[in-house]
Amino acid sequence: MLVSFGLKDAIDILLVAFLMYQIYKLMRSSGTLAIFSGVVSVIVLWVFVYEVLEMRLIGGILDKFISVGFIVLVILFQDDIRRFLVALGSNRGWRFLYNIFKRKTDDSETQKYIASVALACMNMAKRKTGALIVIRREMDLENYIQTGEMFRAEVNARLIENIFFKNSPLHDGAMIISDNEIKAAGCILPIAHNVIIPKEMGLRHRSGLGMSSETDALVIIVSEERGAISVAHNGKLSIDITAEDLQEILSGEKTI
Repeated sequence: MLVSFGLKDAIDILLVAFLMYQIYKLMRSSGTLAIFSGVVSVIVLWVFVYEVLEMRLIGGILDKFISVGFIVLVILFQDDIRRFLVALGSNRGWRFLYNIFKRKTDDSETQKYIASVALACMNMAKRKTGALIVIRREMDLENYIQTGEMFRAEVNARLIENIFFKNSPLHDGAMIISDNEIKAAGCILPIAHNVIIPKEMGLRHRSGLGMSSETDALVIIVSEERGAISVAHNGKLSIDITAEDLQEILSGEKTI
C-alpha cells in the first residue's frame, strides 16, 4: 500500500525533530542526558513493538508505562521544564512584536551604564576585589533576583565597588542589573558542574558559567586571586579581557 507524503507530513517531522532537539539541549545542560537517551529508547521500542510488530499486549503495557512515565518526568524535571519554557517565551523571534511597542532606552543612558560597569570592573580588578555581575538580556531573572537583597538603584561605579568591597555583607553573592538599573545584590546563581575550567578559577567562574548556560544573561566575573576580568555568555567563558573589550561586549559590538 502506497503512503502519500505531503507538505503537512514534512512540517510534522520538522516540528518533532525541533522539539526533540530542544529537549536534548535541556537534558544536556542539566546533566541528565542519560535519562533522555533512556526515554528515547523506550519510545522507539514502543513504536516498533506496537506499530511494526503489532504485539498488542506488550504494546499496551508500554503505552501505559509511557503515559505514567511522562507525568513522573514532569514532576522530576519541573524546574528544567520551567526554564525551557521561559527561554522559549523570551526568544527574540517571539518577542519582536512586543519590542515594536516597547519604549526604547535612551542611548546616552545605556552608554552611561556601560561605562560605569566597565570602570567599576577595571578598578576592582586592579585591587583584586572579587565580583560577579549579571546583565539581563531577554530572559526574566526574577527568580534569581529574589534570592538576594532586592532594591532599585542607578548603575554607578562607586556603588558597585562598595557592594563588592571585602567587608560588605553582599560581596559574596551576585549583582543583577536589568533595564539599566541595579535590581539586587547578594544573589545566588546556579553552578556549572559538568565543565572543565582551569584550577585557578573558582566558584565565581563556575557560577557565571552556570548562569550563562541556564539563561541568556551576560555574566561578568572579576577574579579575586588573579585580578582579571572574564565574561560568560551562552555557556562560553572568555577570560582575561580588557576594559575596552568589556565595553564592546556590553554594547554588542563584540561577541564571545
